Amino acid sequence: MADILNIDSWFFALVSALWIMLPAYVPNPAAVIFGGGPPIDGGASWSDGRRLFGDGKTVRGFILGVLAGVAVGGVELWVQTLAGWNLNWYFLPVHTVLTVITFAAGALLGDLAKSFVKRRIGKGQGDPWPVADQYDLVAGAFLLTALLAPWWLLQNITLPVLIWILVLTPVLHRVTNIAGHRMGVKRVPW
Repeated sequence: MADILNIDSWFFALVSALWIMLPAYVPNPAAVIFGGGPPIDGGASWSDGRRLFGDGKTVRGFILGVLAGVAVGGVELWVQTLAGWNLNWYFLPVHTVLTVITFAAGALLGDLAKSFVKRRIGKGQGDPWPVADQYDLVAGAFLLTALLAPWWLLQNITLPVLIWILVLTPVLHRVTNIAGHRMGVKRVPW
């Protein structure tokens, strides 16, 4: 209980949350910036007559988004090797090649799953869907990591880290969407 009330432990949890989530936070904006070209669904529709994902989910955006997340995770791995994989910062979790990939790919797979459900309930591309729009990347990253590296999640996602992830994600989502809209790469600022 004393750890929960300790300001230092909450600061360390904040830094850990950012470190953990960077490979998952980068793919979505990267997919928007670098996307375009053929849609992932190839224009196919589901049995309800609606597109599977829509034109906004492209092959190039998915691939380059995942690669951007992996590149950021690669920088984290490099920093870890410089520190001898110890980091000397006892609070900072050590990513692995596997978790970097699962967080980056899982973030965009979560976004695709959300888009699929969004189309099924009649929401169009760019239509806001509060909560789902903000946390799809977290759900996707955690689910894929839980499937392939469950021990890593259990060791590194403490309650304070999870709370910070839940607080930071919608804030960062909003900031990046506003920036993307102002840069002209997003049609809407949400």
